[in-house]
Amino acid sequence: MTMKHFSTVLLLAGVIAAPIATVAVPAFAANPWLGPVPTATCGRGSRTETGLQGSTTLAERYSGASAQSYHCNLELVGQVRGEGASWQMAYFDHCAYYAVANTPEQQHKGTVVVDVSDTKNPKIVGYLDTPTMDDPWESLHVNQARKLLGGVEAENGTGLNGGFEIYDISQDCAKPVLKSSIVIPDSTAHAGNWSPDGNFFYVTQGFRGVNAIMPIVDTSDASKPKWIMNWKFTSDGRSHDTNMNDAGTRLYAPQPGNIFAPKGNSSEGPEGLVILDTSDVANHVPNPQIRTVSTFFWKDGGQAQQTLPVTIGGKPYVIFTQETSSGAGGPTGRGGACAQNLPPFGFTKIVDISDEKNPTLTANLMLQVHDPKYCVITLSEATNPGFVYDSHYCNVDNQHDARLLACGYFEAGIRVFDIRDPYSPKEVAYYKPPAQGTKVIPGSNLWNRSGRGGLSRTADWAGSFIRVVKRKATGDVELWFTSQDSGFQVVKFTNLDQAGGKDLYAIHNGDDVL
Repeated sequence: MTMKHFSTVLLLAGVIAAPIATVAVPAFAANPWLGPVPTATCGRGSRTETGLQGSTTLAERYSGASAQSYHCNLELVGQVRGEGASWQMAYFDHCAYYAVANTPEQQHKGTVVVDVSDTKNPKIVGYLDTPTMDDPWESLHVNQARKLLGGVEAENGTGLNGGFEIYDISQDCAKPVLKSSIVIPDSTAHAGNWSPDGNFFYVTQGFRGVNAIMPIVDTSDASKPKWIMNWKFTSDGRSHDTNMNDAGTRLYAPQPGNIFAPKGNSSEGPEGLVILDTSDVANHVPNPQIRTVSTFFWKDGGQAQQTLPVTIGGKPYVIFTQETSSGAGGPTGRGGACAQNLPPFGFTKIVDISDEKNPTLTANLMLQVHDPKYCVITLSEATNPGFVYDSHYCNVDNQHDARLLACGYFEAGIRVFDIRDPYSPKEVAYYKPPAQGTKVIPGSNLWNRSGRGGLSRTADWAGSFIRVVKRKATGDVELWFTSQDSGFQVVKFTNLDQAGGKDLYAIHNGDDVL
């Protein structure tokens, strides 16, 4: 696909007698990028994919070739597998925290604490073994401003009335201290997130059907958090893992939908973005009300997962991930999507929210494996009944000056995009962790879901949140993430000339630098 690029020069007049300055500002094309994005140019030392962009071919899967990593302009720096990982990773300073599958076979229960002071030798230094942190699912998040780690007991825990816990990580991130624990009425939490100021935690629900509640917890006093309300969506839907604007007055809800979902199903949808006005909550108004600002729905993806508000070239956007096809996961759902000439797997979108009442599509960050014209090939590669080449979590180098976007695409690994022109994105790097076959990895949700039944895992699932961080001593830019069979990993960029040059990274002193 070819998109027009153009730039303009804006003349800014100063005060009388001041010289006129010329400032280059980006002027993006008006037509959205519909994908697939251009493939990365891989430099020296890369071990590249042999099939379609994103694919792990049948030959790679069954010859044992996928037991080694595939990588392009990224190389592994350090790793600690532990007992595997589950869905979510969070971080603060030199520490990382990740959830595990919470199976009886695990030797260690609870959220894992990793010290990453030495990038080449990350070390597990503790486990948060409490009812909530044994299974926080996708709700495990750090509020960087207040130095708090929080999470909610997931629906795979003890069930209703899930617990919510806050840990203080301000003194030593490697030794989180339990600050508080409460029970949230009628909660079967699935995900959730902090408001940017850390004064609220919004809890999103799992498999509760339509009109699922969204509990809200006032955390302004972290030692005494208070559940204040259960808000219900006015549409037939729910929110997955959500995010907010800087002021906490807008909540960007990813509403899961599948075109084949039956009436009353938790993924009835429709699929897309719901922007909510949360000003009452942010301003501590008594009896707060939440109002719908706008909705933006589509049919070429399913099971909306994450929203991430970012600024690119001075304009606001939302990065939006989808964890299945429009027809849901599994052979029937993927095949049904292909039959309607829709992508067989979920992918990431960039949505323009500069007019919040009328969001518009900017780009589909599809790989070749998402293109319906390749369904004959990719459906045969979908050897796992669960996720395959679907997107899950993304992060950027700088949320207020986003240039680089790193996303977990499950079996397609970590995919990295240059989004400096959001209407003409391109891939610049990828890293696919090695497949672990039939190894017993009891803390891995991939093993728990698939390996427990004897399925040989011919690709790993890379689906956690990702940290993009710069090392002050070396200037290296790293990605921290977990994949479910391979645990916690750190990779760094190589071949900067092929990967977009140093200008690609909007990370400077004062941003995320260690």
